[in-house]
Amino acid sequence: MKLVLILLIAICYYPLETNAQNIQPIGYWREHLPFNNAIQVAVDKQVYCATPYGFFTYDNQDASFERKSKINGLSEVKVRLMEKDPLGERVILVYENTNIDFLDGNNVVNLPDVLLSNVSGDRTVYGIYWQNNFVYLCTGLGIIVLDADKNEVKDTYRPSSNGADIRVNDLVQLNGFLYAATTEGLKVASSGASNLADYKAWQTISGNGLSPGAIQRLSVFNNTLFVLKNDSILIRQGNNWSVFFNNGIPVTGLDTDASRMMVAQSASGKGRIQILNISGSITGVLQSDVLSLPRQTASEGSVFWVADQNNGLLRFEGNLTERIFPNSPISTAAGEMIFYNKELWATAGAVNENWNYTFNPNGIHRYNGDQWAGVNLYVYPMLDSLLDFITVAADAVSGSIYAGSYGGGLLEIKKDNSFQIYKQQSALQSAIGDPGSYRVSGLAADVNGNLWVSNYGAPQNLLVKKADGNWRRYTIPFFHNENAVAQIIIDERNYKWIMAPKGNGVFCFDDGGTLDNLSDDRWRYLRLGKGNGNLPSSEVYCMAKDLDGFIWIGTGKGIAVVQCVQDIFSSNACEAVLPVVQQDNFAGFLFADEEVRSIAVDGANRKWVGTRNGLWLISADGQQVISQFTETNSPLLSNVINSIAIDPLSGEVFISTFNGICSYRGTATEGTEKHSDVLVFPNPVPPGYGGTIAIRGLANNALVKITETDGRLVFQTKALGGQAIWNGRNYNGEKASSGVYLVIASDESNREHVVTKIFFVR
Repeated sequence: MKLVLILLIAICYYPLETNAQNIQPIGYWREHLPFNNAIQVAVDKQVYCATPYGFFTYDNQDASFERKSKINGLSEVKVRLMEKDPLGERVILVYENTNIDFLDGNNVVNLPDVLLSNVSGDRTVYGIYWQNNFVYLCTGLGIIVLDADKNEVKDTYRPSSNGADIRVNDLVQLNGFLYAATTEGLKVASSGASNLADYKAWQTISGNGLSPGAIQRLSVFNNTLFVLKNDSILIRQGNNWSVFFNNGIPVTGLDTDASRMMVAQSASGKGRIQILNISGSITGVLQSDVLSLPRQTASEGSVFWVADQNNGLLRFEGNLTERIFPNSPISTAAGEMIFYNKELWATAGAVNENWNYTFNPNGIHRYNGDQWAGVNLYVYPMLDSLLDFITVAADAVSGSIYAGSYGGGLLEIKKDNSFQIYKQQSALQSAIGDPGSYRVSGLAADVNGNLWVSNYGAPQNLLVKKADGNWRRYTIPFFHNENAVAQIIIDERNYKWIMAPKGNGVFCFDDGGTLDNLSDDRWRYLRLGKGNGNLPSSEVYCMAKDLDGFIWIGTGKGIAVVQCVQDIFSSNACEAVLPVVQQDNFAGFLFADEEVRSIAVDGANRKWVGTRNGLWLISADGQQVISQFTETNSPLLSNVINSIAIDPLSGEVFISTFNGICSYRGTATEGTEKHSDVLVFPNPVPPGYGGTIAIRGLANNALVKITETDGRLVFQTKALGGQAIWNGRNYNGEKASSGVYLVIASDESNREHVVTKIFFVR
């Protein structure tokens, strides 16, 4: 009773930070995968939907979603096929790499046997048939039979004419027989036969209206067998076959319920679903502007659910069509990412390894911490000529966001969300040998509101759009292959560091503070070798400026750091250094022979480094590996990292990977001169909580003490930038008892202040 009274007094004296409860804890992962494409759907008590990047369920009663991905339990990212247990709520997911998960509510059971098998040949799964506790996988090897109850591979059937591997596209059971759609035609065997692994148990059905050759799909409707062959649906009547449906349009899906056949079709980007009765008459047609490439249809009375590969899960009821999927970006993001004004801006486009177009139409993703939105031609048709957005920058003076299209010019998104496009009528030049291609490959805004632009392939490939709206072009005074320029960063001296891909190294430029006076301009060229800048490779992939003002350069053979920035133009004596890192019992150059694709700096000046082999966190000086994240030891979606951006307020690290965007709640935030809006999470600390407690909003690198109310010291640490972390234990390793604890922090003036309180409930 006494403890409760103390807590109540403390709570009244110092209000709880209730908004902190919505903040994810330190070390927490989130996925930001695209769920707007659907490949399969099933409906029972809820709707089950598989997408290329995950799986979700939808409760039609309360319009709620539950997402499943590699972040929260699935074994992989790329889903290929899904099938629901017709007698229950279990679901099987088969991934592109042939790994398999069984889902039963919140439980996920992995079956990696097919993935780990050393059997050669095509193990791709083309269809799934679920009968009682057996799941039949139709693969390029034949039919692999799984026991869903025992979670094991039971058998393999090869229904070919000679027992060799054969591609099976589909399988059904009817009246005691198994029918397989194969590349050799329609195969049949008694389902009760004891020797189905013997190819001689399988016979080929042809003739009487069924021509030889591959069968794509099978269906059982009204106790009758149907086959899909070359966009014709054939019906079996006795031993004869006849055309049930064919209107000359490619068939993309074939599904049935108790009284209807649903034939999905697509041509020229337009989809429709024909509803047929058992006599073959069309009783209805599902059509919509958003129906493009339907893959599967499930019915629920008068409601139809359609998995559309381009437009996601669609709900049809009467004349109404609704797109239904969790809020998410519309695609992965392969380009640059930045944070500005509490929002993440991620470019979706990319170029290939030769810096050629990929014609990516997905624009720019914008995330406010809760909802994703898109800036692309689907939402804004006036952007239809701006493909391959690969670079983005924010101008703090005007409040504009600028995004560069590789071929389509420059887009300005103004504070009022209006657009301006810079292309032919601007200072941008088309690439030499590619008229009409205005390649914006790097952007950076300086403190004066001038926007610096890399114009890849142009004769004068460095530009500045001045704060007054006028433009100036610059000629880089060094030969570089293809006039290739890309990422730009600007340091505290207003020097411009310009990445030059295609093995060209890095340029550093000083305009002398006079944009229109070229006589005081200074240039420096850094590339491979001592005397040339001392980069470990001239193949440069990324750059970053750290909190000490040093320039970190990621190359195809590790990292170089320019520490003598103030002397970069004075002589060639200023060269990059190659940090040596100690790992295990060995020391070597930092990421030697590793392709460093992205570098980001957190609030504690530590470096987050993305490579083709995972994500790394290294110390501020680069001499210690703090953490390493890969696909196998963490929920990281892919080892291939495209770009990294860090939310300065929360410390959340956003990682764009080959398989999509995920984020990790880091331990460091950007500090300020004084404590501001100090926040503890979780607070109160609930019973049984054993995770990390974070205290953010502190002065930069503040000394933090946690004491009992009588002043007895419990724990002391130094903030990582603007955030301190605590494991909830004292120096003896004992968990903090129930009660109130004071957080005392000192700022740059070394004055100590009680900045907040932590409440423990045990």
